[in-house]
Amino acid sequence: MKYSTLMIATLLAAGLATTAGAQTLKKVADSNKITVAYREASVPFSYLIGSTKSVGFSVELTEAIIDDVRKKIKKPNLEVSYMPVTSQNRIPLLVNGTYDLECGSTTNNSTRGKDVAFAVNHFYTGTRLLVKKSSAIKNYADLAKKTVASTTGTTNSQVIRKYSTDKKLDMQIILGKDHDDSLLLVENDRAVAFAMDDILLFGLMANSKNPASLEVVGDALQVEPYSCMLRKDDPEFKKLVDGTISRLMKSGEFSKLYDKWFMSPIPPKGVNLNLPMSAELKANLKAASDKPAL
Repeated sequence: MKYSTLMIATLLAAGLATTAGAQTLKKVADSNKITVAYREASVPFSYLIGSTKSVGFSVELTEAIIDDVRKKIKKPNLEVSYMPVTSQNRIPLLVNGTYDLECGSTTNNSTRGKDVAFAVNHFYTGTRLLVKKSSAIKNYADLAKKTVASTTGTTNSQVIRKYSTDKKLDMQIILGKDHDDSLLLVENDRAVAFAMDDILLFGLMANSKNPASLEVVGDALQVEPYSCMLRKDDPEFKKLVDGTISRLMKSGEFSKLYDKWFMSPIPPKGVNLNLPMSAELKANLKAASDKPAL
């Protein structure tokens, strides 16, 4: 059978509409399975200890959401599948239905909001630099004509590239496929600095081979919120996810989780990041806002 261009367009539109209209809770209930994403190197939000177990602040948020999904769809034996994602593939794999929820270290911004939805913001951070102490680099001006690392698919790689252009610093930007790769570029002297969210840099440094040789420097270029990510046009699932996070914030459980992962020793090395809650996050415990960065 031959299809006209109009017929093909109509079929494609119908397929897209079906995909976009698919509701996560129904999908999960029908299959008795939810697939959630984790990051392999986003300390202390979502990261691996050993070869398979993911842990972290965002992982515990994910588990609380899964518990509420079980109650909502009345399936106490709901199967949970955990899928590793990278900065580069996390959005397309969510959009195409490969997994259902990502709570990691993903910035909630307006550009991404065209493709995905975001829950209540659960952290605020800004781009800074991880360098070797021996490098004598203290701020962005010191990076002129030097090689700087960031991670593929992150807002930070865009921020540092724009900053270099605007300030005519002529940095050479190279990208790791995930944060561990970008850190290695600095440790192996292929880059003089790693531009990334400051909290991730502190976490990576704490668990690096030689933490005493590294430091986080530079002004924060912008403040951005982290948020759990889900598919667009699914108000029922967003209401559930927002409800879980808001409940944790109001009950005090969120603050206890924060203290566990940011103010106490964390695995695998027992390092304490000692990072008090920011003013922005304290305010959002009351506001429960999902407002994106610009």
